Amino acid sequence: MALNPEPRFSRRAVLLAAGGLLAGCSRQPEADTVHLRLATGPAGAVYRRIGGALAEHVSERVPGVTLVTVPSRASADNIRMLRAGEVHLGLTSLDALITTDGSAPAGLSAICRLYDSHLHLVVMAGSEIGEFRDLHGRRVSLGAHESGTEFTSLRVLELGRMRTDGRYLSQAESAAALRDGEIDAMFSLTGVPTPAVTELARRHPIRLIPLDAQADALFSAFPGPYAPATIPATAYTGVPATRTVAVPNVLLVRDDLPDGLVHAITDTIFTHTGTIISASRDDAEAVPEAWQINVRTGISTASIPLHPGAAAWFRDRKR
Repeated sequence: MALNPEPRFSRRAVLLAAGGLLAGCSRQPEADTVHLRLATGPAGAVYRRIGGALAEHVSERVPGVTLVTVPSRASADNIRMLRAGEVHLGLTSLDALITTDGSAPAGLSAICRLYDSHLHLVVMAGSEIGEFRDLHGRRVSLGAHESGTEFTSLRVLELGRMRTDGRYLSQAESAAALRDGEIDAMFSLTGVPTPAVTELARRHPIRLIPLDAQADALFSAFPGPYAPATIPATAYTGVPATRTVAVPNVLLVRDDLPDGLVHAITDTIFTHTGTIISASRDDAEAVPEAWQINVRTGISTASIPLHPGAAAWFRDRKR
């Protein structure tokens, strides 16, 4: 599908909208450019890949704006950086974002829902671990500190009253440690397929442990951000379809970003990003999670309010 060569927002309009950015949240804009920062995730994670794609297309399509990515430990780390004013936008899983009373952290709102992550529990094919209860006493990676994987896997273990020898490793570190026998299993809350697990499965036989009972427990204990799901058989080499739990991911933004600027970013995400990446289905560097980006689900951010600029864009679409 051909892209519209004419941007919907002029450089002047975006620069004027961005004039109120807090100095502590960004470098002062140059004469013709607003510099924004997007917190993504660690090496081997979908957040890093899809965040890079979003930054590239916003920088290309929103006049006067440059969006750069900031590596992180993922969800909780991204929320921390947003609240501290170190970044303007960030990716997070919905369960790590919603507080116990169902609200969002103060000062933050959503641009949209992007795609759903699936909780993976990965073991090597020859492992003695055949089901969730076999994790007792085992060396298990719970994800990096302040990641969505850590947040959700700890909830799963607590609900299951399961004690493990927990390790805190990024996705790439977890896959390497599992391959080398340094851990017995790894959790990963991520899009499907995820690069670290894909690469491991290409080189070594692996298995995914079903988590359907754990999905039911999460749904009962924390209604809202969880839903039963299946990792399809097409996701990883030699791995059959596996029941698990899914968690939506949202693109967060600081409330103090101007409405016009957020409107322009939202327009770019839904008008261009999905189309550009979907067109590269045969590209090894394609981002399949971006195929989930659409207006119908994008507005579904649960109890997290949309930023006024994003809300205005969704309203405009209904007219």
